[in-house]
Amino acid sequence: MKARQKRLLFVGLAILGIGAASTLAITALQSNLSYFFSPSQVLAKEAPSNHVFRLGGLVTKGSLRRQDEGLTVYFDVTDNVATVKVAYEGILPDLFKEGSGVVAKGRLRPDGVFQAEEVLAKHDEEYMPPEVASTLQTAHAEGVAGAAGQPPANSGAAH
Repeated sequence: MKARQKRLLFVGLAILGIGAASTLAITALQSNLSYFFSPSQVLAKEAPSNHVFRLGGLVTKGSLRRQDEGLTVYFDVTDNVATVKVAYEGILPDLFKEGSGVVAKGRLRPDGVFQAEEVLAKHDEEYMPPEVASTLQTAHAEGVAGAAGQPPANSGAAH
């Protein structure tokens, strides 16, 4: 083999290696993405049924129920328009309480219950995750428009 052919072979293998590494990296990133959805979007079937995603809203007052044995906790999350039942097995954060903001990461079960793997509560009385705040504002605006006999505005949520 001539020196020029060896260089071309080396460049070709380098390009092939970079392409393979890029493909693996993109695939890994896509499998780790978890989009945010509101309860209204989950009930409208906009959330993926076979993929991990984040559900955010307010914990409905009076909805917190603990299983008699074990660490399973059930509660409802609402955006003031729709409500989704959530099941979580584990210890809830100290700041978790009814009526406060929450973001849960998990999957939607076939029975329509959101099975949370992780639950995050708001930091203090003033803080609310940006996704939750914008979802609540959008849901409130749609609820007001629907009550006035107007069609609801398109949320245009980009995930």
